[in-house]
Amino acid sequence: MFDSAMLDKIINETLMHIERSQEQIYDIAENSRKEYKNIQNELTVIKNEVAEMIDRVDQLTTQEKKARVHLAEVSKNFKRYNEDDIKNAYEKAQKLQLELATLRGQEQLVRYKRDNLEQSLRRMQDMLEKAENMMSHLGVVLNYLGNNMENLFSKLKEIKQIQQLGVSIIKAQEEERKRVAREIHDGPAQLLANIVMRAEYILKLMEVEPHSVKAELVRLQELVRQSLQDVRKIIFDLRPMVLDDLGLVPALHRYIDDYKKQFKINAEFVFFGKQERLSPTIEVALFRVVQEALNNVQKHARAHQVMVKMEQLSTKITVSIRDDGGGFDTDTIAKSKNRECYGLINMRERTQILNGEFKITSSPGKGTVITIVIPL
Repeated sequence: MFDSAMLDKIINETLMHIERSQEQIYDIAENSRKEYKNIQNELTVIKNEVAEMIDRVDQLTTQEKKARVHLAEVSKNFKRYNEDDIKNAYEKAQKLQLELATLRGQEQLVRYKRDNLEQSLRRMQDMLEKAENMMSHLGVVLNYLGNNMENLFSKLKEIKQIQQLGVSIIKAQEEERKRVAREIHDGPAQLLANIVMRAEYILKLMEVEPHSVKAELVRLQELVRQSLQDVRKIIFDLRPMVLDDLGLVPALHRYIDDYKKQFKINAEFVFFGKQERLSPTIEVALFRVVQEALNNVQKHARAHQVMVKMEQLSTKITVSIRDDGGGFDTDTIAKSKNRECYGLINMRERTQILNGEFKITSSPGKGTVITIVIPL
């Protein structure tokens, strides 16, 4: 039998929830407006920093050019200048070039931060407009209740989930960009600057001390080799080509072998089951989870041994990463909001996206075990 009282109750409760939602969206809009002003203020400060940084770079560039001119003059007139004068001129030029390379790297980072703030400002403005539009739309919805109410709530929930997913993706992208920028700045950029200066020094040395050129070339070769190694590592961390070409297991074999050589940690990889190619999404997710886990071992665990086991069955794939490090209190880490926990959160989110299970077993002084189970 049709119950009109129950229908009225449902409609009234729905109206009440929509009104509350409207109030919440108003609060969101107000908070977004405050955040928009905060970002505006921060952007103004960053723009000033960029301007100051540009001035400093220009000044240091002028000093560096003068030092190079002086070095050239000293090198050409070696009859007037002794070896100490040449050495001092070279060291001064080298120091200024290193300072200039470092300052330019800082300038790029400040510019990068400024660009990100400008993007955040545009996103916040867009969010404000969307919030205001949503408030207007909810006012219209209050006048229209019927059979489409359930679909409306479903759509609103879907929009919220999409927004949350978008925020997570943006955060992950920004973290990855920051990491790559830091690695390039601290590694290849510094080495390349040093290579340029050594090459210039060798050119001058050929005129003054030709017998010393060979030793300098050997040092230069080692710098080039180190720079090439750093670039290859960055490329591999971004996207190992062996993962696309051969699959997950060969990629992990290579990564763990390199990890063992680089960090002097006794790392071992063991695979069970029938080796078959998985979907690209699963392969990338599992590779990144193992990579993040081993990075945590190297940075925080103070471990001597780490074992990575993978078992591939027809219905699921299981990965276990075990180390003999210092361990930690899982309850304390779960409640912590420190940046150091971002890696664990990232691993958990990658697993949950694939409808998998993520488990950490650890305690102080007893090492750590991370277990991931992904359904196939």
